[in-house]
Order: sequence, then C-alpha cells, then structure tokens
Amino acid sequence: MAIYAIGDVQGCYDELRRLLDLIKFDPGVDQIWLAGDLVNRGPKSLETLRFVKGLGESAITVLGNHDLHLIATVVAMGKSGKKDTLTPILQAADCAELIDWLRRQPLFYHNQQFCMFHAGLPPQWDFELTQKMAKEAEQAMQGSDYERFFKSMYGNKPAVWQDDLHKTDRMRFTINCLTRLRYCTADGVMDFSQSGPPGSQPTGLIPWFAVPGRKSLDMRIIFGHWSTLGFYQGHNCYGIDTGCLWGGQLTALKLGEQPQVYAIDCQAAQNPF
Repeated sequence: MAIYAIGDVQGCYDELRRLLDLIKFDPGVDQIWLAGDLVNRGPKSLETLRFVKGLGESAITVLGNHDLHLIATVVAMGKSGKKDTLTPILQAADCAELIDWLRRQPLFYHNQQFCMFHAGLPPQWDFELTQKMAKEAEQAMQGSDYERFFKSMYGNKPAVWQDDLHKTDRMRFTINCLTRLRYCTADGVMDFSQSGPPGSQPTGLIPWFAVPGRKSLDMRIIFGHWSTLGFYQGHNCYGIDTGCLWGGQLTALKLGEQPQVYAIDCQAAQNPF
C-alpha cells in the first residue's frame, strides 16, 4: 500500500486525474491524502467533490478555508462571493449530500508517521493540543447545531492563543490556524494580511513553521494553503501547495521515511493577485 499526499486541487479536476495517472494510483490498494481546498476558483469543483467522495476510504481529505466557505455558503450564507466558482455545486441535485459529506471530514488527520492539516499551527500547540482543538471544532461542524458554528466561524479575532478563551472564540481561533494561517509573530499573534512568499512579509512576521521553539517541532507535518511558498521541505515539515490553480503544478508526495515528490504542470490561467 502506498500513501500519497496531494496539494490544493481547488476544482482542477482534470489535473488531479492526470496526477493520479502519473503515480499509477490504485484505489483498491493505495490511499491519497488531500491537504484541503478541494473546491473553488477552479473550473470543476463539482466533479472534484463527487470523485473524491466516491473514492471512499481510499481518499482522506482535511478541510481547507475554501471547503469551509462552501459549507457556510450553503448552510448559513445563502449565496456565494463574486470570485467563487461554486454555482455548479449549489445547483446540483446532490448538493445537500455533498455538503453533508464534506462537513464530516476532519480538520486534522494523522497516522503513526505523519500529520496533515491545511494551513498552520500556533507555536503554543503540541500534538495533543492540536488533536484536542481540532476534534472540538469537528464535533461542532458535525453536530446537530452545525448551522450556528458556521454562522460564527468568520473573523480574525482572537489573534493569539490563550488557554481561557471562550468556546466560540476558541473554535474560531482553531479554524483560523488550521485553515488560514501563514504568518505570525514569534509570540504566535496571527496575521492574515500577508500571502506572499517568505521574505516579502513586514518585519516581525515569521512563517508559522519557522517560529523558534514551536511545540510541534516533533510532528512530521504536511500542509497546503500557501501557493506562493511552493514546495517546501524543512524540519519535519512539507508544504505541498504548488499553485496548480495559478498555472503552477499539482504535487503528490509519496509518504515514507524518504518521501518522494511527483508533480504535473497545470494549465490554469488564474491571477493570484
């Protein structure tokens, strides 16, 4: 059995299928881990959702910010934004079924070797706290009162972790870390205004994975979300969003002691700026 982690698809269904052909993915034997943002901005979000859902246990996906936005659009907001490409999903006969499946996917996933989430972690979180906070938010998304969760999900505050945060604030913080974070200060104050590559940010901001002494240093982490970062390999950290949507690549990482990288060129013509 081989496990491949794949970066942000964002509706680039044709590219996903070409990448799976390249790695000779066999759903009867192998498994793919998808690092979130299955949907939005790309041309075939509906096809992507149906395909991944249809793979059953052969596909593991964590939720990204665009996936959460789709769910919120359906259950709490009523309409999509100007840049969204979600209309085919919203008009599909199986929309409710797809959204119900999507909101039951995890924010954080791990096996004995690797951990995966969409975006980042605050420096105060170790494995146990990450697992605990993700589970709390997942239970809210999957519970009977899920509409309330999605209505209170948006917002940039609180910007820094505190052990005594109110439950609603705590879950919003969790969502922002796991699905939106790129930069923060050395003390873990999150910033959401910067999306460029490391070196482009103002003084005082650090990529979340480069914060000195972060408590997740012993976790082998796979993440997406940061297309301008490109493929990244650092200490126990692999960034695999290589900007397929923006005309970059779609990347698969074969997991093991020495992970192997596979990638295909993408033909998208979107402008990220």
